[in-house]
Amino acid sequence: MTCHICGGQLEKIVTDLPFKVDDSRIVIIKNVPVLQCRNCSEYVIEDAVMEKIDAILSSVDTTVELEVLSYVA
Repeated sequence: MTCHICGGQLEKIVTDLPFKVDDSRIVIIKNVPVLQCRNCSEYVIEDAVMEKIDAILSSVDTTVELEVLSYVA
């Protein structure tokens, strides 16, 4: 697969990503599998992974400003 920004080659990596869920809350999800460009570092989250992330984000504690969770496949 090629990068939609620069045309470089995408490779599978595991990384930590922040998600801003509203004006005052951020969730960091660790160990997320993504496809990242070797050239420009742009990344793509595959649909199945994004569905899992959506499920994780829908169950976060609404009283916490910053939460760190693990992505479990």
